[in-house]
Amino acid sequence: MSRRTETDVRPITEAEFPDWNRALNTGFLQPPAVAEEQLEARRRQFVPGRSLGAFDGDRCVATFRSFDQELTAVGGGTVRADAISNVTVTATHRRRGLLTRMMAQDLAAAKERGDVVATLIAAEYPIYGRYGFGPATTMTEWAVDVPRAGLDRRWAAPEDGGRIDLVDGEDVRGLGPGLHGWLRREQPGAVSRTELWWQSRTGLVNMNGTPWTEPYYVMYRSADGGVEGLASYRTDDHWGDAKQPLNTATVEWLIGVTPAAERALWHYLCSIDWVQTVKSGWRSPDDLLPHLLPDPRAARITTQADWLWVRILDVAAALEARTYDGRGAVVLEVVDRGGLTGGRWRLEAGPDGASCVPTAESAHLVLDVGDLAALWLGDASAVRLAALGRVREERAGAARVVDALLRTSRRPWCPDMF
Repeated sequence: MSRRTETDVRPITEAEFPDWNRALNTGFLQPPAVAEEQLEARRRQFVPGRSLGAFDGDRCVATFRSFDQELTAVGGGTVRADAISNVTVTATHRRRGLLTRMMAQDLAAAKERGDVVATLIAAEYPIYGRYGFGPATTMTEWAVDVPRAGLDRRWAAPEDGGRIDLVDGEDVRGLGPGLHGWLRREQPGAVSRTELWWQSRTGLVNMNGTPWTEPYYVMYRSADGGVEGLASYRTDDHWGDAKQPLNTATVEWLIGVTPAAERALWHYLCSIDWVQTVKSGWRSPDDLLPHLLPDPRAARITTQADWLWVRILDVAAALEARTYDGRGAVVLEVVDRGGLTGGRWRLEAGPDGASCVPTAESAHLVLDVGDLAALWLGDASAVRLAALGRVREERAGAARVVDALLRTSRRPWCPDMF
């Protein structure tokens, strides 16, 4: 009987990058061979020490990458985040603790760097809770039945004096980063985008190895000439019997920094000739879209699921980075099986700021660090978590105090996959 050899987990070298990418493609059920163009594009993401691999002999059998990111907290402040991506374990090497070893290395390094949180988009729900992550935002996708929506299909321009124009990739690269920065200042849960993000979405860089086809880009200008909205969308070519158009417009991304911009962009998308269905792409669960339609039932939810997962690495820094509409104090006992940021903390918060310090006082609420992450961005409810048995009140009413402090009027949202 052959003996199982010890698998080496380590940061990869540049020479190991092609093999690492082959393992990455294999893990995500993509063709294993990596095209040279795709490999060169991915090299731009390579940061020495931040891409980990597990090696059985000379063969890479697991992958893990992290990179610097900024995450917007409630109130518009940002925190340093360790963004985690490209996590795979080859099917031949499952259940050997490879992900646990890679995650432990990365989170320890992030803690030492002073990162406040770690972030990821979870492909599967059950995996990351055991590492202290909690689902902190939700994503919703709608399919709009355009004929049923009740919008005027003869619509030609926004009623507010603004205008809609089609633009090209160069315009998007010039205008998009500033517009996204505006959105990110207002949207808890939003994350930073790199120059590479904009280049890959406008055809300058090919990250996935498939032939590039240019989407449509549409821009909204307000009546005073300011750019307040951008969107990218694609259309198909589908016709039914008797030459009836059944085309679908699929939104890749849409930024509207004002309600007027959102209204105008969605109305434009729902007024394109031949388009019978508009697919919204990844949106906030309380997006304005359904109720911008005369008949909100025309917007059917096709996907609703957890999206951004957060792992708090510094409880005090995270809770002090956000704002609070109400005023109050609570003692939280944070259980962190990873040993990175557990303990008992006294949070005193109000509209003028917050203080979070270690304390020996008796706890009011006991919770796992992953559940604190779900509460931190304002989406989860401590009262609901208590009913589920995931947090424990040591003082009656503590969950309501936490909800009054942490919950937000609009839900957090992360527009990005990374």
